[in-house]
Amino acid sequence: MKRDNMFLEVILLLGVTGLSSSAIQRPDYDDTPHPEFLNPSWMSYLPDDQPLSEVTMPGTHNTMALFGGVYAECQTWSLASQLRAGVRFLDVRVRHVNGNLTLHHGVSYQRAHFGHVLEGVVEFLTEFPTETVLMRVKEEFSETNDIYGAVVDYIHRYAHWDLLWHSRLVPTVGEVRGKIIIMQDFSGPDLGMRYWSMDIADRWKVPTLLHVKEKWQSIYDHLEAAPGGNLAQIFLTYSSGAGLFAFPRAVAQRVNLLLYEYLQSKTVQNQRLGIICMDFPAAPMIQMIIDFQLIKEFSTVHPVASLKNTTESIRHKINTKNIA
Repeated sequence: MKRDNMFLEVILLLGVTGLSSSAIQRPDYDDTPHPEFLNPSWMSYLPDDQPLSEVTMPGTHNTMALFGGVYAECQTWSLASQLRAGVRFLDVRVRHVNGNLTLHHGVSYQRAHFGHVLEGVVEFLTEFPTETVLMRVKEEFSETNDIYGAVVDYIHRYAHWDLLWHSRLVPTVGEVRGKIIIMQDFSGPDLGMRYWSMDIADRWKVPTLLHVKEKWQSIYDHLEAAPGGNLAQIFLTYSSGAGLFAFPRAVAQRVNLLLYEYLQSKTVQNQRLGIICMDFPAAPMIQMIIDFQLIKEFSTVHPVASLKNTTESIRHKINTKNIA
């Protein structure tokens, strides 16, 4: 018995419980290839004069990190699937080599380049012009500190210059429908808004799964601060985390559950939470975030019942799930 307990502790420490060979599709966590359902035009229900800083929206951390094994993979849905599921904040990491911007998560090449992201977003916004997409762009696995010119070149080649929001100011929803907002995490003249202008919580280091509690506390504290924070400033909370002995999947399986239960307890309070950026989010989780900020204006006209009808039927799946 003592040996068995020690073995379980080692499993918990190493995070290997996140290495299940079978895909999981829970209401809070999904590492299957496709979302359970889609919501591609939810921003059409927002009033034009609503400041973007007062919108609560779902995002994905390391949006394009679909390859590279357990240390590198943060998502399993394609970019198109993420956007159609309702994700509106993208976290894009590019490696810069001689003007080329390939997509990376650390050392792991993600089998695409920045142009593929731009083309995918442009295609989405062309089909759904009521939406807007915020895109953090950051250099990864190279240290040139000089990606501005390459980013501009890619925008001209794969998107349209007038498709961007060219201001540091926080826009209204109506001002950016059909547009990309570059959240600029690199030096150079303004392409859009500055990434660090947001109020950001990103305690991403989770050394082992024994540290998930501390990770969740940082998420909880920031979400609790968001409603009373500066409404003119966008709040951004990362629920993602990883470490040498805590892979992204294993962390997400635990943190996403806590996040889902937290949001479930808050849905009647009509509060601004900002951007919630996740690894392996599930469609019901994304829908809950979308409905959360729509309730204030559209509780009588928007079909939020779609979430409420599914919540009761899936709640027992979460409550009875054996999560370490």
